[in-house]
Amino acid sequence: MNKNLIYVIGKDSHDKDALTQLLSEHNEIKFVSLSGVDLIGHETEEKIPVKIFIEDMDTFLNGIAVQTDGSSVYLPTIATLDNAKIDMKVDLDRNWFVEYNYDNIDEETGLPVGTLIMPCYLYHDGIPVDSRHILLNSTKYFEESILDLLNKNTEILKSYDFTSDDIAEIRVTAATELEFWVMTPNDSRNIEELSTSQELHEQYWAKVRGSVRTAMEQTLEMMGLYGFDPEMGHKEVGGVKSRLEPDGSLTGIMEQLEIDWKYSSTIQTGDNELFVKRIIKEVFRRNGMEVTFLAKPIPGVAGSGEHTHIGVTAKLKSGKLINLFHPIKETYMSVIGFGALMGILKNYEVMNPFITSSNEAFKRLKKGFEAPICIVTSLGKSPKVPSRNRTVLIGLIRDEYNPLATRFELRSPNPHSNTYLCIATMILAMLDGIEYAVRNRKSEEELLAELSKKPGEDSDYLEKDRAYRSEVDVFDDFTDEEREKYFGKVPSTVYENVSAFEEYSNKVEVLIRGNVLSEKLLTSYRVALINKWLTEIEHRILPSLANEILNAKALHDPQTASDLDISNWMKIRDLRIELMKDSFSKKSLFTIIKDAINKDEYETVSDLQKRIYNKMEELRGLYTDYRRNLLDF
Repeated sequence: MNKNLIYVIGKDSHDKDALTQLLSEHNEIKFVSLSGVDLIGHETEEKIPVKIFIEDMDTFLNGIAVQTDGSSVYLPTIATLDNAKIDMKVDLDRNWFVEYNYDNIDEETGLPVGTLIMPCYLYHDGIPVDSRHILLNSTKYFEESILDLLNKNTEILKSYDFTSDDIAEIRVTAATELEFWVMTPNDSRNIEELSTSQELHEQYWAKVRGSVRTAMEQTLEMMGLYGFDPEMGHKEVGGVKSRLEPDGSLTGIMEQLEIDWKYSSTIQTGDNELFVKRIIKEVFRRNGMEVTFLAKPIPGVAGSGEHTHIGVTAKLKSGKLINLFHPIKETYMSVIGFGALMGILKNYEVMNPFITSSNEAFKRLKKGFEAPICIVTSLGKSPKVPSRNRTVLIGLIRDEYNPLATRFELRSPNPHSNTYLCIATMILAMLDGIEYAVRNRKSEEELLAELSKKPGEDSDYLEKDRAYRSEVDVFDDFTDEEREKYFGKVPSTVYENVSAFEEYSNKVEVLIRGNVLSEKLLTSYRVALINKWLTEIEHRILPSLANEILNAKALHDPQTASDLDISNWMKIRDLRIELMKDSFSKKSLFTIIKDAINKDEYETVSDLQKRIYNKMEELRGLYTDYRRNLLDF
């Protein structure tokens, strides 16, 4: 790391003269790359020589910078083969970052070669079709709608010491907490060892050592150079102690970490997260470790989440900031805060496909791993006692000494969630609830009562047959049947999740208000998720499971095996056959699901996926018991 390098180019320098001078002073910046994000979170990247950028800077800054075809992004039903051209337009209002390649040192300057990363919007036929623009539109629509709502319902501000005329702007702020696993390449650890360590909480907030410590410290330092204001880095619940080698190095590294940094505006939050992931991967790679942002990279132990925080403030013309979620009186939240939270809870079924969108994500969202599976919130035992309930979907975060800290924490996203679309749908759902609360002149007490309702109790906004608040452990204090009755049925597959668009079509209206998410974009997104879901099952999940099944081989000696060994093996053999061995009279589950995929029988594929996963869990358990009983193994 070299503090003489330039790391960030703010929007004040996004003009021709400033950029020309800056690039002439920093010859180590050799390339420019435009960063667009399609509907499923894929980020574009290319290497454009700086010379080309300088020669055509006017076009880059004021028009369509680059044209590409639909193969570089994933926009099904939009970027079709007969109309695939995608235009990329540079975003002049966000920070640009310079990424350095420390493995490639420029001979002239002796500095690492840099690439200027310029975030951009993606256009098809002149219409924006990317995740960043959806978030831009949703933020603008929300902020303008709230300002208009307050102007037309001035009584809501009577308890504050300002009026609607004092408001300069409404601001939405957001932040993410990033969890991830690091490990030494080609070095596995026993699942039982990992599970036991997790159960004993041996790793959670423990001391980092050796190369993990070095990489963590370098990452936080690097984030500081880019202005991300890192707040902390620490060990998470998953992982085991590494092994010390005679030369003092560590092997067998397999640890779960978390890194947090300061909040920002909505789009900048998404951009910052993408770049922080780049930093983490490169820093840990240079220290000899692999990083994975998968939601559930190791079965049976903790997955990685990416809790997403959101808040809303009013900036007054005097410059003062007022948190619109923070209460004026002795209660949990303001009317606006209650409405926002209720909007997310009521509409979460149609938000969820934008947050939990992959096969991997559903491996994480299972009871028993502190992962949220129910549409339920926690406010705290009382306004004086903040919530610490880790089993809910979304929690209220408060600090009595800092009113600006009042915000919501959504616990369901994972590191591969599309943060742009996650925040965009949160904003739209919040607006729906806020409008209900303000237009109907609801008091904080009335909203608290509705949010705390029991199933079957009447309510004006929330659904009658549901409950939405729990201050107890929703896994231990409710049966499976009670959880489903109180908090709704939990989707188990991508298909079940996407089906919410049809099952809750009335709630989809919340997402397409203001033309933030058009029907065309929703259709493309749904097709993209289904295609990705099917492709992953057929070409990643099934081959991986097949390899696992083939490795579950007989280990016992028939001469010395006990009757229990033989019985266990026969059960394992039967499961292996049921899963992936065909006969003339019967097809295996693997063959049946492949046939269903080829026929586009989505519901059948979804049911079979769940059945195969259950059989694999049974196989793993049986094989573990079988191995343990073999004294000569």
